[in-house]
Amino acid sequence: MDQLFAPWRIEWVERDGNEEIDGCPFCVLPEREDAREALVVAESEHAFVLLNNYPYNPGHVMVIPRPHTGEYPALDEEVLLDHARLKQRTIEALEGAFNPDGVNAGLNLGDASGGSVDGHLHTHLIPRWSGDTNFMPIVSDTKVIVQALEESYEQLHEAFLEEPNAQVSESGSVWLKF
Repeated sequence: MDQLFAPWRIEWVERDGNEEIDGCPFCVLPEREDAREALVVAESEHAFVLLNNYPYNPGHVMVIPRPHTGEYPALDEEVLLDHARLKQRTIEALEGAFNPDGVNAGLNLGDASGGSVDGHLHTHLIPRWSGDTNFMPIVSDTKVIVQALEESYEQLHEAFLEEPNAQVSESGSVWLKF
């Protein structure tokens, strides 16, 4: 049997299995009192940045418009612009925090797109490094994540604080005004 050492996963294993999110997670999580616990790294008036709790790579985040819709054309101009600006700032923060060689960006729209939350659109931003793929996914159908979520959160949080006019909100996320 192959074994992988991932000590941070104990929190997932020992979690209270009764904790359910009542409603859409992308509507509920930014309203929580503790942004770090909710994995909300940064916010703007019409969107927020959520660290993916099942990351493809360290720093994998989602930039999510606040209005609950799975339809991209349903976003008004103000929300679209804010969402786009927050994606720009997030890419800059990812570059500052993780120094990736590139970033994958994408939306999963519609049931057939593969997204796990299809009722509330979100843009994935995934830092990538040359050579970040290896034999593990091919040989053993296993992806190795090399950094704990808490460390990714801290690095990205600090990078967002470098943005002009960035402030820490009451919940602890970084608030950006455009």
